[in-house]
Amino acid sequence: MTPGSLGLIAAFLVVVLVLVKPLGMYMAAVMEGRPIWPLRAGARLERLIYRLCGVDPGAPMGWKRYAIALLLFNALGALAVYAFQRMQSWLPLNPQQFANVSPDSSFNTAVSFVTNTNWQGYSGESTMSYLTQMVGLTVQNFLSAATGIVVAVALIRGFARHNAQSIGNFWVDITRTTLYILLPLSTVLAVVLAGQGVVQNFSAYKDVTTLEAVSFQQPKVDAAGGPLKDAAGNAVVESLTTQKQTLPMGPMASQEAIKELGTNGGGFLNANSAHPYENPTPLSNFLEMLALVLIPAALTYTFGQMVGDTRQGWAVLAAMAILFGALVTIAVHSEQLGNPRVAALGIDQTASGLQPGGNMEGKEARFGIGASALFATVTTGTSCGAVNSMHDSFTPLGGLVPLFNMQLGEVVFGGTGTGLYSMLIFAVIGVFIAGLMIGRTPEYLGKKIEAFEIKMSSIAILVMPFIVLLGTAIAVSVADGKAGVANPAAHGFSEILYAFTSAGNNNGSAFAGLSANTPFYNTILGLVMWLGRFWPIAAVLAIAGALAAKKRVPVTAGTMLTYGPTFIILLIGTVLLVGALTFVPALALGPVVEHLVMWGG
Repeated sequence: MTPGSLGLIAAFLVVVLVLVKPLGMYMAAVMEGRPIWPLRAGARLERLIYRLCGVDPGAPMGWKRYAIALLLFNALGALAVYAFQRMQSWLPLNPQQFANVSPDSSFNTAVSFVTNTNWQGYSGESTMSYLTQMVGLTVQNFLSAATGIVVAVALIRGFARHNAQSIGNFWVDITRTTLYILLPLSTVLAVVLAGQGVVQNFSAYKDVTTLEAVSFQQPKVDAAGGPLKDAAGNAVVESLTTQKQTLPMGPMASQEAIKELGTNGGGFLNANSAHPYENPTPLSNFLEMLALVLIPAALTYTFGQMVGDTRQGWAVLAAMAILFGALVTIAVHSEQLGNPRVAALGIDQTASGLQPGGNMEGKEARFGIGASALFATVTTGTSCGAVNSMHDSFTPLGGLVPLFNMQLGEVVFGGTGTGLYSMLIFAVIGVFIAGLMIGRTPEYLGKKIEAFEIKMSSIAILVMPFIVLLGTAIAVSVADGKAGVANPAAHGFSEILYAFTSAGNNNGSAFAGLSANTPFYNTILGLVMWLGRFWPIAAVLAIAGALAAKKRVPVTAGTMLTYGPTFIILLIGTVLLVGALTFVPALALGPVVEHLVMWGG
């Protein structure tokens, strides 16, 4: 690993750790309704929202009522996004006169943005109108992120409260999270990004003539959008030459800010955060990576403060940081090591002068290997589909890291809310295992962990690998699934496994070698995204309700400490154990085989 990469990673972690406490304290104050100045300033607007929506902010909700409100709210959001896509040709703010989106793609995209996945089987700049991008997709970027945060807060209340029947009021939680956390942060970041050069306007696209003609190749596709292949099974490409370029315009900075802060992912443009209009400078690249981690990391301090012991939050953050450090080291080292088969050819990989060797394929030259591998690790650890390089072009081990990041349940540092509540579920499983080992009833934060909590925790953890592996098995078994693969053998399998892992974990990133904008993939991935989001949420809310109703058990000499090094190691071991047991066989068929083939010559 180069000194530059080490310095970048160190600077990134230092800035994150500095911001964890102040933002964590602020979010705790917001969710507890303390009389801080933002809540006082927004009180009238908040009351107006409740009055217009017919909501009683003082009405307590048990976990079932909370879950029903959450599911109905998100179902209505999905219907709204679907409608905007299907009617966009007749709606305003469509200067390019884009046609209505197909039913299967509209379904997939609606589910994708409501579930905080932001998987995109389409090219945003050639498919979606400004109105669809803003009122449909960007609004859901806020609401899906807020949904994850309120579920985490509900679980925290389950640990913090005792002999209680309520875990809060969903409508109050979703309103305050959006008004006082996501909107202010995204407004500030959008202004900064616009200052860095991210486009923010409502102009029509600009057609320009380039100084030189450009020749390029692109894969041919059939009527269904799948890649055409020759008799040998290789993708068929066509050569094109042009001296005309269309420059996309639009409200990008506003979408870019909440896309990162809400760990949503996706992008206004098909090239995503590798495009200079979305991510123009090294500073904007650093800020976007920071935005991805900021809220998930700070929520650990919010957790510690709300349960009355900040050591608990620091322990969870330490486990996340250790896992992150190990994984980003593997990713950066693998990419900087490069492909030995290329090195054996004697090709000069330093001709650009930007990177001393390594694997620059699929990387944006402005950022290089270190920043690209760091971004890939951050975005797949935080349940975000934003990318500044093509993961499909990473080395086998470099590509395994983002894949394994997601398969761990995206708890490093996880999505907005989803990372924290997923890690707390692993903590529940961890103390249960420890209790069995010492013959003692397991306890966590003064609450006894009993059969119901373990059953719900098992559901929350096992749903994702079940639907991911089942979906992958179906895709590799049917013609429609195999038709979208542009690469043969192990790498093609990795592309399919990555797609379902991304959908099941509500990440949204892709290996980029799979043509997934087909009725088959749009439908099956949409179902996987919905189940992967709301099935675990229902289980987590059930746990929150059960814990809130329990009495608090006093601490004794036999109580296991849940904030020391022993607990951190136990928590890391539980995360790795579950991830390894469920996905190692599948990984062995994809990136592991590919790595052995590459180094075996």
